[in-house]
Amino acid sequence: MTDQATIRPVPAAPCRAVIWLSERLLGIERLAIMGLMALLTTLILLNVGTRYAGRPIYWIDESAVYAVVWLTFIGASAMTRLRLDFAVTMLTDKLSEGLRRRAKVVATTLVAVFSISLCVMCWLWMDPVGIARAGFDAREFAAATFNFLYTERTQTLNWPTWVLYTILPLFAVSMTIHALANLLEDLGLVAKVEHPGFSLGAADAVN
Repeated sequence: MTDQATIRPVPAAPCRAVIWLSERLLGIERLAIMGLMALLTTLILLNVGTRYAGRPIYWIDESAVYAVVWLTFIGASAMTRLRLDFAVTMLTDKLSEGLRRRAKVVATTLVAVFSISLCVMCWLWMDPVGIARAGFDAREFAAATFNFLYTERTQTLNWPTWVLYTILPLFAVSMTIHALANLLEDLGLVAKVEHPGFSLGAADAVN
C-alpha cells in the first residue's frame, strides 16, 4: 500500500522575498522600539531631575514629543505584521469558516491599499524629484512649488523638520511590506510565520 502525502507547493521567489524582508524589518523595528522606549524614559527622568534642581533643559520636552511620535509609528508598523491592530469581529464571528477567511483577505487587502496610498502621498508631499531638480536648494524649491517642508525647522532643537517627518514615508513603506506579507499568508501562498519575540493577539481576528 502506497502512502499518499499532500505536497504543499513551494512559494515562489517573490513571495519568499516579501516574507524575508518583512521578518528582517520586524526585527529592526523591535530593536528600534526598545531603543526609543529607553530614550523616552531617559528624557522624562532627565526632565524631572533638571526641573527639580531648578535648571530645566528647554529642548527636552520637544525631544520627548518626537520620540513618542517615532515610537508610535514604528510600533504601529510592527503591530500590522503581528496582527495586533484593532478589529471589529461582531459580523465575522457569525460567518462560516470560508467566509471568515475571505473577510480576512479583504481586510488585509484594504490595509495594503491604504499603505500603498500613503506611500504615494508621501512621495508627492516630500517630492524628492522636485528638490533634486532645485539643486537641493530649499528656498528655491519652496519658491517654485510653495512646499515649505525643507525650509522649516523645529522650535527648540532647531533641526530641519523634514528629517523628523521621514518617519511617515518609512512607516508607509514598512506597513506596505508587512501588509503584503500578511496578505500572502491569508491567501495561503506561504505558511504563517511565528514571532517568538513578540506577544501575539488572537489569531482569528480580522485585522
